[in-house]
Amino acid sequence: MRLGQHFLNDRSVIERIVSFAEIKREDRVLEIGPGTGILTKALAARAGRVYAVEIDPDLAAQLLGRASNVQVINADALTVILPDYNKIVSNLPYQISSKISYRLLPRPFELAIMMFQKEFAERMMALPGSKDYGRLAMIAGFFCQIEILEGVPRTAFRPVPEVDSLIVRLRPRAERPEVDPGVFMRLVDTLFRNRRKKVKKGLAAFGVDRETMAELDAAQLDRRPEDLAPDEVAGIARVISNRKKDGV
Repeated sequence: MRLGQHFLNDRSVIERIVSFAEIKREDRVLEIGPGTGILTKALAARAGRVYAVEIDPDLAAQLLGRASNVQVINADALTVILPDYNKIVSNLPYQISSKISYRLLPRPFELAIMMFQKEFAERMMALPGSKDYGRLAMIAGFFCQIEILEGVPRTAFRPVPEVDSLIVRLRPRAERPEVDPGVFMRLVDTLFRNRRKKVKKGLAAFGVDRETMAELDAAQLDRRPEDLAPDEVAGIARVISNRKKDGV
């Protein structure tokens, strides 16, 4: 295992992943962590272009020249300038699931089929007020509609991990509150770093003044972050952004 990655080697699962992604010849597909390239090959057979971002130089070298429509990018997916894609299909390395999700979700795409650790996927879909609801679920729920498609046993991977996985479909929400994504995500991060405190305490930590708080829903301010729905926090972020635009 390189860099904590477990390689999917069950071809039936790979075929279903590609089928879920509804790949067409005009699609430009982003794959994070292609590893040995078994999923890459299946994607290349259907897509117009596959961008395979692999941090391991040895693995990246092995992918070169396998298909003319595959561009291998030997770089860190968390920091590299990403290409122009419309779909994301990846068996993500577990250790970057959070960071890469936060990077990809606000970006434009049509459809994403992602393999996550089971516990991670369940936290991503958690509902407000539940024990698993947190920063991940709030951000994912704001940007996307999320659906678990199927479970994948740990035995489908080599080396065998300690946990099972889930295949998840993400589609950008057709309608959601208009708000600066950066402000929204920074606000969510601050609120959940102060999750044991009421929202008004988290907003104070975010630098929100009393005048701005006076424009917000008092009932929301007296709740805790895990009790707010994504769109409620987006509404708060919009008020903060608007006051900054007005120079208040």
